[in-house]
Amino acid sequence: MPAVRIWDLPTRLFHWSLALCVVGLVVTGTVGGGWMNWHMRLGYAVLTLLLFRLVWGFIGGRWSRFGSFLYSPASLLQYLRGQSPWAHSAGHSPLGALSVFALLLILLAQVGTGLISDDEIATFGPLVRFVSGDTVSAATRYHKEVGKLLIFALVGLHVLAILVYRFVKGKALTRTMVTGDKQLPEAVPASRDTAGSRLLALGVLLVCAGLVWWVVSLGNVTA
Repeated sequence: MPAVRIWDLPTRLFHWSLALCVVGLVVTGTVGGGWMNWHMRLGYAVLTLLLFRLVWGFIGGRWSRFGSFLYSPASLLQYLRGQSPWAHSAGHSPLGALSVFALLLILLAQVGTGLISDDEIATFGPLVRFVSGDTVSAATRYHKEVGKLLIFALVGLHVLAILVYRFVKGKALTRTMVTGDKQLPEAVPASRDTAGSRLLALGVLLVCAGLVWWVVSLGNVTA
């Protein structure tokens, strides 16, 4: 079976960087205290990564683009019944696509509410001063209770899916996300993964980091 470059390097680095940052967020948020400074920094890093992924979903490698894993409800049903065309598993499968979109949305909601949360002890988001007290309370409640549980649930499902694919279906998903290549029964168009595309990704990441820095700095502007 031919090996095809499915995941370009920027997508793979995004994936593992996001995983490490989310773990760090959970640990620092749970420990609290002085670790909350790192919790906020990791939150800014996650926001940068998410913005990058949103842009890369339109200009990245073929299989990293959202258009390659936008499936209809009928395609999802076919996949769940085991009747899906093999090509639907070249990149993100219909079920995997749902997981990706859900994770992006929930993480965006989590870091977004974090920007306007206040633990009423020593830590508060940089944009708290721009919203009402009721909004801050609602955002804090979501961030500390609802959003946190949703992230735990999605991460758990993600790990479970990896284990099922590995030990039930005999497919090592993590290996593909490390090497970028996947063995397929037939050749499919490969993702672009050149020096030029990697430089483009770096440029996009720097712009996203600059945007996050600017948003955070708004909280430091005095009237």
